Amino acid sequence: MALRILLADDHQIVRQGVRVLLEREGFEVVAEARDGREAVQLAQHTRPDVAVLDLTMPQLNGLDAGREILRHGYSPYFILLTMHTEAHQVASALRSGVRGYVLKTQATEDLIRAIEDVVRGKVFLSPSISNVVVDGYLSGEKAPDDPLAPRERQVLQLVAEGRTSKEIAGVIGVSVKTAESYRAHVMEKLDIHDTAGLVRYAIRRGLIVA
Repeated sequence: MALRILLADDHQIVRQGVRVLLEREGFEVVAEARDGREAVQLAQHTRPDVAVLDLTMPQLNGLDAGREILRHGYSPYFILLTMHTEAHQVASALRSGVRGYVLKTQATEDLIRAIEDVVRGKVFLSPSISNVVVDGYLSGEKAPDDPLAPRERQVLQLVAEGRTSKEIAGVIGVSVKTAESYRAHVMEKLDIHDTAGLVRYAIRRGLIVA
């Protein structure tokens, strides 16, 4: 039986290209998501074997979408498809249960191998990513800590995307007052007290694209 794949990326042309690649190799794409929140909903509904998630997506990034899927008690294999090559992004992904980290520029060569490896219980990193991880380890580079809880990180992303408190409240399902409280906690934890600073931090963290 063909492996069932959930594909999540906010760019339709990327999803189309990856879908063609996967179906040509005999995989079944059971769902496509345009953002992280939709990926969580579709994963619960379709229960794929493997979730291929873009790291930087609207509303909920791929890493937090994966965490949210796991929180609901369902555990597919996770592969991140991304442009980010920072060692701390890779380390954070692996700690969160991601088993494959594939660069979009190398997807044609690496994605099929990544899927085959992760379902066998292996970890797959695109070759240039492996070099980044090794170089970081040899240099003693330490990944910067993320002081934010998952919900706070979601609020940070939404603020950085330009959402109002009312919009944020609607997306995460809380009152406007609670959304504003989350925003205040984020600013306090990060010691950043203006929206522009939050946007810059979110870009550095790979939550949004500059």
